[in-house]
Amino acid sequence: MRLDFAVEALDVVALDTARSDGLLAGYDLMSPYVWQRDGRLNLLVRVLPNPLGPDQPTGVIYAGTSTDGLTFTMQAEPAIAPGPEDNDAGGVEDPTVVFSGDKVLVFYTGVERGRAQGSLLVAQGRNITGLTKQQVLLKAPEGEGNIKEASVAKGADGRYRLFYEYAREIRPGVSASRIGMALAETMEGPWTAGDDPFTVREDAWDNWHLSTGPILSRPGEPHVMFYNGATLDARWRIGWIAFDENFESVVDRCIEPLVVPPPPQLRSGTDIAFAASCLDLHDAIHLYYSLEDRVLRRATLARLVPG
Repeated sequence: MRLDFAVEALDVVALDTARSDGLLAGYDLMSPYVWQRDGRLNLLVRVLPNPLGPDQPTGVIYAGTSTDGLTFTMQAEPAIAPGPEDNDAGGVEDPTVVFSGDKVLVFYTGVERGRAQGSLLVAQGRNITGLTKQQVLLKAPEGEGNIKEASVAKGADGRYRLFYEYAREIRPGVSASRIGMALAETMEGPWTAGDDPFTVREDAWDNWHLSTGPILSRPGEPHVMFYNGATLDARWRIGWIAFDENFESVVDRCIEPLVVPPPPQLRSGTDIAFAASCLDLHDAIHLYYSLEDRVLRRATLARLVPG
């Protein structure tokens, strides 16, 4: 079954506290994780100052809610703040929300106090406003680094897959981002690392870097990840790749990127579009992403059916 997707609309995502007179005015906004629960839309987002000072955290995670998915009312206090433990005292980044029974689990990246290493951590609670940090889920082994950007999905065999970005040394002194995968019987783990689910393509737009994105799972259809890929000069675009029912093989993959960023608005801006979450509305898909590592957007996607 041939897959394809089309972008039908692009919209600005706004936070009330990011207005010129708000708590987060002048902050960069990244990693928008949006989900639907109890009749409302919820958001976790990474925020950081611009410019970032040498002693400031690389991210703080704030929460908000919305009725339309485009304008969010944010809480005044962070949902997850750095520290006091060393493993995330340098910053908290890249939240991903999953549910296990009546518990909320938030997978996030913890940057250690010296900013030399990022690991995958988890916080949990009954709701987003009452999270307790638990433990380090995955820490990079020798020769790899900066595990982050978690995506979680369940296979037809009942086991869970945890996808994550990590840094691999390609040649001495030169690293590139890759996507790894770990497996567990429950979302709480323990997680066992497996083989990388896919890799770069030499002559394509994703020939150097790869990073995880949200996963779309529909009954009777392949699992689709809206992943992030880039060239050596870090021009990030959003594409898609499809897996079989147990994520054991790739059954389809886009040729061209699905979302390409417009030229940066500022001379100092970066050429980046980076997917973080998606909502499956059945007749449409809302893909939330960031531009230039500083502003939030939503793409409305349509699943194209071959004629």
